[in-house]
Amino acid sequence: MQWEVVIGLEIHAQLATRSKIFSGASTAYGAEPNTQACAVDLGLPGVLPVLNAEAVNMAIKFGLATGCTVAPRSVFARKNYFYPDLPKGYQISQYELPVVHDGEVILELEDGGTKRVGLTRAHLEEDAGKSLHEGFEGVTGIDLNRAGTPLLEIVSEPDMRSAKEAVAYMRKVHSLVRYLGICDGNMQEGSFRCDANVSIRPKGSDKLGTRTELKNLNSFRFVERAINYEVERQIDVIESGGEVVQETRLYDSVKHETRSMRTKEEANDYRYFPDPDLLPVEITEADIERVRAELPELPDAKRLRFMEQYQLSAYDASLLTSAREVADYYESVVTASGGEGKLAANWVNGELTAALNRDGRDIGESPVTPESLGALVARIVDDTISGKIAKDVFEAMWNGEGEPDAVIEARGLKQVTDTGALEAMVDEVIAANPKQVEQYKAGKDKLLGFFVGQCMKASGGKANPAQLNELIRKKLAD
Repeated sequence: MQWEVVIGLEIHAQLATRSKIFSGASTAYGAEPNTQACAVDLGLPGVLPVLNAEAVNMAIKFGLATGCTVAPRSVFARKNYFYPDLPKGYQISQYELPVVHDGEVILELEDGGTKRVGLTRAHLEEDAGKSLHEGFEGVTGIDLNRAGTPLLEIVSEPDMRSAKEAVAYMRKVHSLVRYLGICDGNMQEGSFRCDANVSIRPKGSDKLGTRTELKNLNSFRFVERAINYEVERQIDVIESGGEVVQETRLYDSVKHETRSMRTKEEANDYRYFPDPDLLPVEITEADIERVRAELPELPDAKRLRFMEQYQLSAYDASLLTSAREVADYYESVVTASGGEGKLAANWVNGELTAALNRDGRDIGESPVTPESLGALVARIVDDTISGKIAKDVFEAMWNGEGEPDAVIEARGLKQVTDTGALEAMVDEVIAANPKQVEQYKAGKDKLLGFFVGQCMKASGGKANPAQLNELIRKKLAD
């Protein structure tokens, strides 16, 4: 039997507010355990939560960027469950009336096509603490610093049909929340993670199968591997005569397997009810328009503009707009180079990206500023240096040897463009290779490269290749 995979993702994006969603405690990462959980976060008797308005603004911003409806009235509820890292015994979340709902994300697929993934909702909630297992033999440690940190839970429709589509969707949302400045997207620190709901059904069926939830996946690679494993597991269960059980499963990246964690709860298991300590959130049209005015240029719009304004391919434009920092860096290079959009794209996507990957750096950590790289591109355009020599100059800049003009001067790398000097060089090479001259004139055109190479060798790589080609052709035609 042929099977169809059905996937929906629940992404948890930690909002980039300086304080928690219902208290003034800090959200800074890396503090000593249990030093950033105040009385409100712990739910001590007599305390009252106060909603962080900036978290609401960030949710509205996401909703506008994904075509969602922003609810004029949304309500916080108590989600009741008992776990050691949940100090109040309930989590303040949203259930029936989320802050934004019914939007979409458009994916660019590997085959060049696009796919729409519907967004059911994005709701605000507080994070729980963190259970620590390493270093605590026989017991579990609890760090409540994260308790009360604002989250935006982004729930998709079950519209994805492969692990690759799920990763493409996750990457798109990851890029979007970073563009909007509402989440730093740091997956290692848990700022961006997801749960994947996975099921299978016979090909052609419109009835959904029993799903399992894969919990707390915090890398794109793990998402793909976990989903693929779970799909194969479910197929094996059904084809062996068994039934898939609705449950929450954990992915073990070391053993590359999923294992049962607990039976999947339904909404009524959590006994949701409106939080009596929090008023409904009222959002006016004026609030929405104020946030709309703060929206940056979004990735899809930027990608299309790059293609039109700088005559880039869809591939180059997609790479350059994958992150806001990369796009901003690129445009600064273009400006500094005098408007060389295509050549600047080649250098950012090529040499710069290779150097960053080699040294394990983010673009914000590049020792070569966009202004310096733009100046290097300009020196290629005005024939001060060749593209080949520019790579040596770039490496020197990367290693801290200075700006491009200083490196070119210090190393004597300026390209030879003096026609007289080049002519003398060409005459000397032709005179030294009569056999090759005879073969060339007999129709062996490929020998042109031999003469160019000999001249480049004689010049120490400094001769202008275009001028050389023209001069050699002219001399050999005489």
